[in-house]
This record gives sequence, structure tokens and C-alpha cells, in this order.
Amino acid sequence: MEQRVRVHKVRRGGSEVRVVRSDPGPDATGLALRDDGYRLSMYADREGADRLAALWALAARSSRSLVHLPIRENPAPHDDAGDAVPVALDLVLVHHSLRFPTSSWKEVRARLGTGTPHTVTLPDDDLPDGDAVDHGRRHHRTYRDHLGFDIAAHTLFVVGSSTAFREEGAALRDFADRAASHRRRYPASAHFCVEVSPGPWGRGRTRRHVPGSLHIEYHDRW
Repeated sequence: MEQRVRVHKVRRGGSEVRVVRSDPGPDATGLALRDDGYRLSMYADREGADRLAALWALAARSSRSLVHLPIRENPAPHDDAGDAVPVALDLVLVHHSLRFPTSSWKEVRARLGTGTPHTVTLPDDDLPDGDAVDHGRRHHRTYRDHLGFDIAAHTLFVVGSSTAFREEGAALRDFADRAASHRRRYPASAHFCVEVSPGPWGRGRTRRHVPGSLHIEYHDRW
């Protein structure tokens, strides 16, 4: 699968921060992310689901880059529903070995510029089939390949190892492959979704008080 991106390089101190950004960027629709307070809610149409899966696979391979989806300005389906106002978020996927301090993200983001366009080609099977993932081992106390969540500067950071991104990405691949056909086959179904959670065990909030669940819901359009 091919994915258009823009590569940005920002000098920070004595090092360089490399940011791979979705292209088209802020003006691209099809994905939206909100902090609803009790959970993180993401919305995707068919194109958005494919783009999310592709960039998730890229994050599994790009241990030296931050993969940024600048989707904060995109509208979400339920923005006008209810009294509570959800907080709009961007999304950054980052390998844990990079040890990127999320507190510096606002400064880095402000200096991204236009970047350099690239086309990334990833194998279609770069994210494994769900049946190939041993989900049971995630519950072992010695298992360490879990994702972590953090929020800084109106951005959700999903942090993990290549294994963590690939294994959690199996569900995203299935979501992208099945979402549109599921709505056609089951028109009465309320919605089609997938859940991504940080480890090691499910909980309402992470240690930094970030909602401990990312709920991704398919919508044909909004």
C-alpha cells in the first residue's frame, strides 16, 4: 500500500526531530479525534480508516520518527450533541525508544513548516491478520509490548514498540478492511467500531489521567 506523507526536520538543542506528517494534512477529512472525558473517541470513513491503518503500520517501522496526523480541526459526527464539549485532538504515533518528551511537542509542531513530500510504500500485510496475534500473552505479567497513552498540546500520543504497534494494528487492519462492507451487510447495526487500549491491563484512566480507551467508530460520512 502507498501513502503520501510530508517529512519535516526540526532542530531542537543538539538533536534533530523527524516528523512524518499525513499528506494531505490538516485539510483532509475522514478522521476526527475527541477527548470525551470518559474515553477517547475517533471517527473514520473508508478513506480515513485506510489512512490510519497505513500510518499505524508506518509507525511500527519508523522507530526514529514521530508520525503525525493533524486532524484536530476536522469536524466530528457528535460535536453538537449534548451539553459537554469534547476536546479536539491531533494524533501522534511514536516508538518508545525515541523517548520523545511530549512537553516539547508544542514547540516542535510550531516549527514544522511545509516539509518535503514523499511516497511511502508498505507491504499490504505489514499489519498482521488478527488470527496471527497471540492475544493471550498480553495478560502475562512479564509481557512488555503494550501501548501507552499521553496527551499534550491538544495531541494524543500513542507510544509503543514495533511489536505493540503491529499487534494492536491487526485490529485496525481488520477494521479498515471490513467497515464499509459491514454497514452494507448489516444496515440496522448501530455502528461498527474497534477498541484500542493501553496496557498492561484495562483501566478507566492511565497514570497521567488520560482516558484508558480509544474507541474508533466507522461513519460513511459526516
